This record gives sequence, structure tokens and C-alpha cells, in this order.
Amino acid sequence: MKTTLLTIACFLCFFNLFSQEIIGSWVGELEVPGAKLPLIFNIRQNGSELVTTMDSPMQGAKDMPTEKTSFVNNELFVDAKKLGIAYKGKLENGKIIGSFIQGGASVPLNLSKKKEGESVLKRPQMPKPPFNYTIEEVTFTNPTDKNILAGTLTTPANKKDFPVVVLISGSGQQNRDSEIFGHKSFWVIADDFAKKGIGVLRVDDRGTGGSNGLSKNVTTQNFAGDTNAAVEFLAQKGFKNIGLIGHSEGGIIAPMVASQNAKVKFIISMAGPGVPIEELMVLQANAIAKASGATEEELKSGEETNRKIYSLIKSYNGDNLTGEVQKLFASEMQKLPKEQQPDAAEIEKITLSEAKKVTIPWYIYFLKINPDLYWSQLKIPILAINGSKDLQVISKENLNGIKVSLEKAKNKKSETMEFPNLNHLFQEAKTGTVEEYGQLEQTIAPQILDKMSSWILTL
Repeated sequence: MKTTLLTIACFLCFFNLFSQEIIGSWVGELEVPGAKLPLIFNIRQNGSELVTTMDSPMQGAKDMPTEKTSFVNNELFVDAKKLGIAYKGKLENGKIIGSFIQGGASVPLNLSKKKEGESVLKRPQMPKPPFNYTIEEVTFTNPTDKNILAGTLTTPANKKDFPVVVLISGSGQQNRDSEIFGHKSFWVIADDFAKKGIGVLRVDDRGTGGSNGLSKNVTTQNFAGDTNAAVEFLAQKGFKNIGLIGHSEGGIIAPMVASQNAKVKFIISMAGPGVPIEELMVLQANAIAKASGATEEELKSGEETNRKIYSLIKSYNGDNLTGEVQKLFASEMQKLPKEQQPDAAEIEKITLSEAKKVTIPWYIYFLKINPDLYWSQLKIPILAINGSKDLQVISKENLNGIKVSLEKAKNKKSETMEFPNLNHLFQEAKTGTVEEYGQLEQTIAPQILDKMSSWILTL
């Protein structure tokens, strides 16, 4: 019995030593049409087994699970059946020489060990130490919802009187850096502003980093409450010249807060809504579909369907909105040519999934927002900017909407400006598509940083 136990113990010991070589994160670049796609395989040991998750930073995908990992005779095999992919390679001289397998096709993919903290994406604007300004980690509470918010306050060194801004992110839960596809645009803004003499408070959205309070019932109104709490926090610290910079959804949160809180002295809207959200989303869907090659007939059909769905959501007073939206989705799908229609079971699955997405409280509340109600109340200095290649918040219509609302308010301190060839993230872009965001090395165009900072400093 002792001999058997000793044999097992020795086997496990050798297994652990053998597998240590492969444990860690391995990175390689997959050649795809028109680009190189970085992939990361994170391999760890769980008992006597190896477990792998995958990251695709350029696509914003992280911790994708796989089903099976083996490492025998220096050969690694990772099977991700649910993703329809696999990887097979051999460890040679500290590198894995192998192939990425998908749909029966095999493409060469060699992997190297990733260093701790190393970024696999080229982001040349990422701030680097030493920093010649003050960095303070802060927490405060939204007194209405009682949730805790955590962030970073950067302030100019050796300067007492300076403006300070709260950065407000767009839709979806993002960390204080507004990190998307490895781009940390809010960190880049904070670094640039602090060097120029402007303070910045950037905060983790609910449910990310150190901030809590995320639930299925939160809406844009709750996020506006978080921003208002940030303004009050800065005021309690003695700041008097407080402004808001909101990106995308944050660009409507900014006027919502400013219309209720006189402590907000100025606003910058970065690709913020200027037309009713229902109209914004129709324009967005059309622009994205057109960029994807949709025909005029497909664009017209898609717009008709979207308008029906939005109308139903906005006007419904019953207790089964998800069910009614699902019926409408199914009805519209059944209008497709027979050869394009999925089978009944698949239609049921697709329509339920889509109906659930558009009937959550956040979506319903957001869809009903009319930005004019807030912009038309403001007389404080306002700068509204957008990019001509923005496919999510279309520049012309939304900037014009903000301009008309501010004219209604008799606001004499406002400016709207479109920047050519910039996308929704204010990167210099060719197509403006979401797929391009991660492929671009630039995080935010320098002219945007200069325009915002110089505008603030001249107030």
C-alpha cells in the first residue's frame, strides 16, 4: 500500500514539474484578411488537469472558456468545441510552434510566453511614469442609491486654482479608464489634462473595479445620480470650477445632471445625443448596416422593423412586453424569403434572445429620452464635438440637434464642431466600424485633446 501511494505521489510530482513549463499566458498573432489578430491562451493548473481560457484583445473578448487542454511529450492541444476552434502546437526552445484550427482549416500560429503586465496591443498614447502631477485614489457614495463609487482624481502639481472635470463613459459597464479594445481613453485624457493644468475625476461604472450598485433595474437616471454624486464629492473637496465631459450615453447624462445641479459650470459632449434616442438608434442601425454592405431594400426593411419595435416599447402599458416584442420580431422574420428563414425552433430562440435585450429597464428608459428636454435648459458654456465617421452617434444630425436646443435656450456660450475622419471613439479612422476600433493604434486623436483642453482653459 505504501509503495502504491509513493508511486502516485511521485507521478503527481513529475506531472507538476512537467506541466510548469506550459503554465502561464501565451500570445501570438493570427493572420486574418487585412490584419493581424492577437490571441492569448491563459493556461493554468487545476488539480491534475490543465485549464485554458482565451483572450482576443482586439475584439474585446476575454476569458473565453475551452473544453480540454493536454500537454503530452511537449505537445499542447487546446480544444474549444463551443467556439468551433482548436489549437495544436509543440513547445520548442521556449516557444510553441503550432496551428490554429477552425472549420477544418489550419492556419500557422506560433506562441511566445507573455510577460507579466505586458500589453499585446500597440497603444503608444498610454501614459507612462514618472507623472508630474498628483494621483489620488478616491471613493464616495451616491446618497440616493447608497452605492459606493471608486475612482482616480488627477490634479496639476503646484497649482491651487484650476478647473476640474468629471469624465462620464458611454453605454455598458466600463472601468474608470473607459477601456475598450485595450484603449484607455479616459486615462489618456486625464494624463493630458493634468499636464496642462486641468484636474480630472474618472470613476469605475457600477459593477466594475471598485464601484458597486449594479442591478438589472438600473437606468440612465441611476447613472446620472452617480455623476451628480461625483460633482458633489468634488464640491466638498473645495473645487468650484467643475465641468462634465460625457462620451456617447455620457453625453446625455452630462446635461441631465447640469440641468439639476448649478455646481456644474461647463460641459463637453463627445459624440453625445442631440436627437430623440429613438431617431438616433434608427440612424445608427442604418449607418452600421450600410457600412456592412446592406442594400437599399434591406435598409428600408430594417428601418421599418426597428420603428415598429421602438414604437411598441415606448407605448406599451401591459405586463408582458418581452412576449409582445418577441411576437413582433417573429412576425417580421416570417416576412423574409423562405430560403432565409430559420426553422421554427431557431426563430423561437432568436426572437426571445433579441426581445430580452430590448426590454430591460435600461433600454426602455434610454429609448424614451429626448435630449432637447435637457440641452434646451442650459446657458452654461457647452462644447459639442463629433467625428464625421461616427456610425453610432451620427455627427451631422446630433450636432445640429444640440445646436438647435441650445439656441432655444438662448445659450450664447456654446460651440459645436465636427472633426473629419474621426470615429465614435475619436480615433483617426478609415471606415468608422466597430471592428476597426481595436485595429487602430491611436487611442484618441491629438487634436481632440488640444481642442478640449484649450477650450476649458479659455473659459
